Amino acid sequence: MINEQNIDYGTAEISWDVPEFEKHERPKNWYIGAAIVFILLVIYSLFGIQFWKFDFSQFNPLFFFIIVVSTFIIIMNDGREPANVKVVLTDEGVVVGKKFYDFDEIENFSIVYKPNLGVKNLYFEFKSAVRHRLSLPLLDNDPIEIRNHLLKYLPEDLDRTDAPVSESLSKMLKL
Repeated sequence: MINEQNIDYGTAEISWDVPEFEKHERPKNWYIGAAIVFILLVIYSLFGIQFWKFDFSQFNPLFFFIIVVSTFIIIMNDGREPANVKVVLTDEGVVVGKKFYDFDEIENFSIVYKPNLGVKNLYFEFKSAVRHRLSLPLLDNDPIEIRNHLLKYLPEDLDRTDAPVSESLSKMLKL
């Protein structure tokens, strides 16, 4: 039994704790740059490409809404510290916090282990195109032990040798 709800997710074989999300240290200049980008995007969404004419006929309400909501989410999460969640690899699937991912839902896994670049992650790709990739930091865990366990249940994606571009971009922009 893995969680408090007494649902059997299989036999726990490997487990570790990970932060809920990666917390970035943002200098004062990051906030100034983000405010400038926010203002420019809001002006663009209100007036379009010819913002100097102050013509509201180019108003894009969906883009405006996305910019405002995204900014609100970033501001709300900025002061929050990440909680630790438990990752458990079982013989049935993967448990992350209170969420269970059955091996039947997962297409493959890959491990990108480049400690000198600060990348030690485990990735799961789902069969469903709607589901986003699951990225879990390995921290100080043995990647070979995790790989050997997962190979019993899933194919490994050997083509992935680097972190995804979206993850690298997010890290670079400190989002």
